[in-house]
Amino acid sequence: MKDDERDAGSEEGLDRRGLLKCMTWGGTGLIWSLSAGLPSAMLVDQALGATAVKPFTFMQVSDSHIGFMKPANPDARVTLREAIAKINALPQKPDFIIHTGDISQLSKPEEFDDADQIIREAGLPVFYVPGEHDMLDDENGKLYLSRYGKNTKGTGWFSFDHAGVHFVGLVNVANLKGGGMGSFGPDQLVWLKQDLAGRPASTPIVIFAHIPLWTISQEWGWGTDDAGEALTYLARFGSVTVLNGHIHQIMQKVEGRITFHTANSTAFPQPAPGTAPSPGPVKVPEDKLRTLLGVTRVDFVRGDKPLAILDTPLSA
Repeated sequence: MKDDERDAGSEEGLDRRGLLKCMTWGGTGLIWSLSAGLPSAMLVDQALGATAVKPFTFMQVSDSHIGFMKPANPDARVTLREAIAKINALPQKPDFIIHTGDISQLSKPEEFDDADQIIREAGLPVFYVPGEHDMLDDENGKLYLSRYGKNTKGTGWFSFDHAGVHFVGLVNVANLKGGGMGSFGPDQLVWLKQDLAGRPASTPIVIFAHIPLWTISQEWGWGTDDAGEALTYLARFGSVTVLNGHIHQIMQKVEGRITFHTANSTAFPQPAPGTAPSPGPVKVPEDKLRTLLGVTRVDFVRGDKPLAILDTPLSA
């Protein structure tokens, strides 16, 4: 290998001290290294990914419903503030927060104001996607978009990269179907396909949206009717984590290399499917409420395991 080729390789995070050689094997680039006389090989995208992705933590907050003041929770502002205090008490500060919708109860400016003031106490960047309760104004979420939709597409979808992980915030509440089922719509699906195109299959992907991407209960509208198409675009990636809210309880599903996870609310619990005539706030004894509310911590460490997800109740 020429000196200039070796230098170019080292700029991509390859070991200057080793003997580097790229080969083509079955159409896949391999990188061979020699250390202490022992050769080893890995895929090019694995080698590049190993240097690009660093361990980090982020938090998920969901379904704060600021403005809710009914028997299930007399003041949702109090429990959201407790959730933010949980985040502030962590021994290692997370890199950022994602909020998976229903910031407000009725999309009122004062509800968004109160939520912003409380969440700001965490002192962290926050990425939002809307819930259906955030888009109740007469202009299909104009107030939400004016506050949280800067640099987003359509009704608020967007993506960003952090420490080698690709995050995609999707909106499935702007055009609810019969029974309340979520929907992305064709424009957003076209954008998603383009957003993911060209990214190496080794790129870890985190999708977050309000309504779950798998059908938990069609009768209650707990699912997204066109999620199947979105999932076809994600199937080639080795690590995909999908984070949702909406159902106010923890459920998890693993399908191939995709992990689906729903979060607790910070406002009130909802019944499990089939245990009540319909979804909605559930009143529980006051001493039990905070065991059913909480926040979610997600840890990423480079490797062949999925992201570590830890749900912490407010009572813990």
